[in-house]
Amino acid sequence: MISGVFLSFLLIATPFLFYIYKYAPTDSKEWNTIVGTINAGNFAHAQSYMHALFTKVTFVLMTGIWFLTSKNWWKYAILVPLTMFLFQLAGVINHKNDYIDEFDFWYSLPIILPILIFLIYISYQIGKRSESNTMDLKDQVDDEISKIFSDKL
Repeated sequence: MISGVFLSFLLIATPFLFYIYKYAPTDSKEWNTIVGTINAGNFAHAQSYMHALFTKVTFVLMTGIWFLTSKNWWKYAILVPLTMFLFQLAGVINHKNDYIDEFDFWYSLPIILPILIFLIYISYQIGKRSESNTMDLKDQVDDEISKIFSDKL
């Protein structure tokens, strides 16, 4: 019950998180807030840094919630974009990087590839089983139709 309320609150808050950047100054590289001073690093001003930061935070939050609440077998596919968003978020937070979102795919590839291979294997196994079940069902239907026609003749 409490986790559902917290989750609902988090989902309702995500649009507000996304637009926090509008309150950051556009004429300064630092923004003094209640939680401390936010430094823009290599960004032109604090507002552009906050925009990049909370865009990534919002996507990480949404895909994380989606992964944690999904009950489908393919939920591990959600780890692929989640991994990418986490690497992008790390790129925004790391002030030493001169680039953002350029090489994150290549850095996340060693994590993404095993997930993709596992998902391809699972889908192959499911497809193989459903194909054999489909053929069994087709054979049963054909036998039943043959039996019905042979009884009437």
